[in-house]
This record gives sequence, C-alpha cells and structure tokens, in this order.
Amino acid sequence: MQFRAAPHAATPAAHPATGPSPLRIGGVDIGFPVVQAALSGYSDGPMRLIARRLGASYALCEVMLDQFLIAVKNRQRNRRFLEIAAEDHPVGGQLMGAEPDQFAAGARRLVEVGYDVIDINFGCPVKKVLGRCRGGFHLSQPEVALEIVQRTRDVVPAHIPVTVKMRRGIDDRPESEDHFFRILEGAFAIGIAAATIHGRTVVQRYVGPSRWDFLRKVKSWAGSRIILGSGDLFTPHACLKMLEETGVDGVTVARGAIGNPWIFSQARALVDGQPLPAPPSLWEQRQVISEHYRLAEQLHQERCGPLMRKFGIKYAALHPQHLEVREALARVKCRADWDRVLAQWYCEDLPGVHPDPKIHVGSNATCQEESDMQA
Repeated sequence: MQFRAAPHAATPAAHPATGPSPLRIGGVDIGFPVVQAALSGYSDGPMRLIARRLGASYALCEVMLDQFLIAVKNRQRNRRFLEIAAEDHPVGGQLMGAEPDQFAAGARRLVEVGYDVIDINFGCPVKKVLGRCRGGFHLSQPEVALEIVQRTRDVVPAHIPVTVKMRRGIDDRPESEDHFFRILEGAFAIGIAAATIHGRTVVQRYVGPSRWDFLRKVKSWAGSRIILGSGDLFTPHACLKMLEETGVDGVTVARGAIGNPWIFSQARALVDGQPLPAPPSLWEQRQVISEHYRLAEQLHQERCGPLMRKFGIKYAALHPQHLEVREALARVKCRADWDRVLAQWYCEDLPGVHPDPKIHVGSNATCQEESDMQA
C-alpha cells in the first residue's frame, strides 16, 4: 500500500500531512502502522484472522503465562496458543510471568511454535496478576524487569525481535516515571526492537484518559528507536490522531477492535485520502460475524458458543438496534442460537452504525483474570 498525503476533505482527517511511514520491528516488515494489540481472552487466531483480512498488518496473540507454556500439552483446548495459521503472519506472541528463568523457557517455547516477534508484558493491571508479581508489577522493580529482558533476549534467536509492552508507571509518583525510563532505556540497551507504551498507569487500569502527552515525551526521548502507542484508540480518526500528535511509529488497537475489525480498513482509507467509509451494512456485518464464528468453531469446538458471546455483544454495537441485538447475542449457547440471531436481526441489508466510543469509557472488564487466560 502506498502512503501519501490526504487532500482536504469535509470529513476531518486526523493524521500527518505526509502520511505515516511503514512500520518495521527489527527485521520484520509490518507495513501499515495500525495493528491489533494483544487482548487476554480475545485475540486468539479467529479474531486475528478477521482483523488481518480487514486491514490489520500485524497482530499479537493473547498473553500467555510462562509457567503455562513450560507445562502445556498439545491438546485440543490449547490449540489457540500453539497453532498459527499460514495467513496469520507476522504475528507476535506475548509473554507474562514472574521469574526470569521461567520467562526465558516460555520465550523459547513461543519461538518453537513459530511466533515472529516475542513480546514481554510489563503492563497488565489485573489485581491477581499484580499480586503474583507479574505484568505491571515489574514496573516497580527495574532490576528484575531488566533481568527478564536480558534472559529473554539471550534465548531468542537474533533474527526474531523481542519487544516490551509497558504502562507509563505503577502510579503518578515521580519514582514511577524514573523506574519507567530506567527499564525502557535498559531494555533498548539489551537489544529490544521496539516498545509499546500505554498512556495509563497500572493503578488506573482502564479508567480515566490515556495520557498521549506522555507518549509524545517518550517518543521524543527515544529518537529513532521504535515506539508504539496504546490507549483510547476507539475510532480510526483516533488512531491517526495519535500518530500525528505523539510522533509514535505505530499504534496498537485493543478494546477498540473487539467487534469492530473494520477500524483497520477505515484507518487505511483515511490515510489514502478518502473520507471515512460508511459503517458496514448489516449484510456485511453478518458475513464477518458468521465467518468469525466458523473460525472459532474450528478452533474451540463445543466451547465456541459461550466463548463467542463476548464478541457478539461487541459486534452488536454496529447494529442500529444495538441494545436488542446485544441482549439476543448475550444468550447464545450454540451454533443454532447464533444462526437464529443472525436470521432475525441481520436479514435486511440496512445501513450499520459506527460504534459509540463511550461503550469503552470507564470499563475495567476487558483484561481477564489470570485463571481465564490459559483456560
């Protein structure tokens, strides 16, 4: 895809006048710099494939625990972590844990599975995760965090990039920011290829605004080193606005992509100088929703129905009668239920609606509890 300046249009286009540059992480060419983030309990193979087919150039698997990867058996219920489709490249595997030795062993397993990038999670804010000294907890202990980065970089082959995901600190104390930059500077010195920064603190979880001014500060400090931004990316305009306002090299869409994979193709259209595309019609939505269920059924088999409900209620936000459709999809238990809902609510090819970004405001429900991550 060619990146070029967008002409003036009536629809506001929040992106740089020259267009964003293609993204590259280490030796991995990504291309379009709006990518699918890792989402615990969500970004499995089916979600990633749907996002990729609708414009995502790169995606990360849902976070995996190091202990799980060390002990996991190649059983049916674990396929979502251990199998990667041919069209699902480049793909990142995100790793979370507490002990440097186990982190290294988990990273080695991700390499064996075939992930193109190994991403270290220093950002998860879930209380149970923090209580077990994982995820965002590491932002409070720079020495351990950097040992994890070193051990991971040592065991991962040189041609496979290692990256980190961080929040801007445990909290708003100056000490937290000092720890943040100590870890980030040390990680780049060790040899990470890129860092993704979420503009909230660990204490904030998902409540309150993401501080894009902090992302701008980080990118100014980083210079030519690759920084991706995260937080409050619920519309295609927001994705391009973050690129413009902060100078980051790419953005990772998390909650904003659940049930709205069209955000990637819409962002591409804006960069190409086109007005914001109309939301997908109900028949277009039905086609994508049906394909998502088909892919999930192949992967999860009899567990598919309950697992797909959480996607269904997000897809419902694009329906003009979203409250009624959400209620119907929330009751789905099996394929027959799913088909009945689609037949009832998506039978006419009516215009869809853009999802209201407010559905995500103040929600701490997306990040799953640790026990759900490796179910």
